[in-house]
Amino acid sequence: MTSSVRLGRRMLHMTGAVAAALLALSACSSSSGSGSGSGSGSTRRPDSSAASSQKPSGTVTVFAAASLKESFTTLGKRFEKEHPGTHVVLNFGGSDTLAASITGGAPADVFAAASPKTMAIVTDKKDAAGTPATFVRNQLEIATLPGNPDRLASLKDLTKSGLKVVLCDRTVPCGAAAQKALDASKLKLTPVSYEQDVKSALTKVELKEADAAVVYKTDVKAAGDKVEGVEFPESAKAVNDYPIALLKNAPNAEAARAFIALVRSDEGRNVLTRAGFLQP
Repeated sequence: MTSSVRLGRRMLHMTGAVAAALLALSACSSSSGSGSGSGSGSTRRPDSSAASSQKPSGTVTVFAAASLKESFTTLGKRFEKEHPGTHVVLNFGGSDTLAASITGGAPADVFAAASPKTMAIVTDKKDAAGTPATFVRNQLEIATLPGNPDRLASLKDLTKSGLKVVLCDRTVPCGAAAQKALDASKLKLTPVSYEQDVKSALTKVELKEADAAVVYKTDVKAAGDKVEGVEFPESAKAVNDYPIALLKNAPNAEAARAFIALVRSDEGRNVLTRAGFLQP
């Protein structure tokens, strides 16, 4: 074999190897391009994992029952710490008043009510996004002056002559629950006043403007040594479920969902349980 023939064959082998390498490189480049969405004619969908990892930001406005004040204040601060750049605005009050504000167009992202009945005011008007979820329950207790000077031991004792008793208005959950307990015991009680939320009822006792009030266990616990709690068995027949919901026209739905997730998380449950709430 002549040297020119050997040279020709060698050139042919080299050309084939280069072609094969170029072909492999082209295939690799094509595969990489389709995964990243680069190149013309790409039909790549947005990265769903990136979309779901969007961090909450901005202000989230929460309308919550007055009895949630201490717990939600704590959770609001934790939410802001866990999500820098967010701000939680909390509006507490009687659940019926808050519900009326929402259906009246008040801008809010989340509603946490003290009863399904008051939540229904919002859902019946189609102002909630999705189905509300029960996240805690609450039970009634008698709040009396420190040391229990009137020796109150039962719900019946609240009917004593001359005793100044305060109840929540029947339109708010704590008042409706108190009435349910009274009806179950076949007791009639005329309070010195009906208050628009549970904190207002408790304050009457704290200021010694009333001898006793029927409130939630959580409120008695939050008041510390300012009042003394008296349990009564009829309260078991008037336990309130607390539902929470994202609102349909929430200005900041992303942050609202994240706040609701915190409330329903193990961390949220721990805060609420320590406050005296019952798990659903």
